[in-house]
Amino acid sequence: MLKHRGFPGRLPSTDFQFVIRRASKEGATKIIKRERYRDRKAADRKADEGFMRALWEHFGEDPFERGNLDAGRLSWLFGREVVPAEDPFDAESYDALLRIDVKRAQASFPDVFLPQDGPMASDDVWDDEDED
Repeated sequence: MLKHRGFPGRLPSTDFQFVIRRASKEGATKIIKRERYRDRKAADRKADEGFMRALWEHFGEDPFERGNLDAGRLSWLFGREVVPAEDPFDAESYDALLRIDVKRAQASFPDVFLPQDGPMASDDVWDDEDED
């Protein structure tokens, strides 16, 4: 099982897990498509957004191996924002390849895809007051 070095272990200040420590002796937990209802708790929605942000920052548009990513957390995004990157896809394999469906992810989690540098990142923000 590939361990994604540098990938956050959990959502900061919570118990929402993003990765697992070791492979299960019984094999990988199957990734399924879990239904996200509108009445989900705000903390659950925040965990989904935090996980998507971590995926985007770590992998971008490139396909990635499931490895030690938590199957439960992946299942909340699977079939929508995270899709198989290979055919046939083995949902019970640590070696399975996935990718982010960028258009769907941007629609579901627009804040994840905003520039993180803030408004001062643009060159046209600065006034040239010092030039006389």
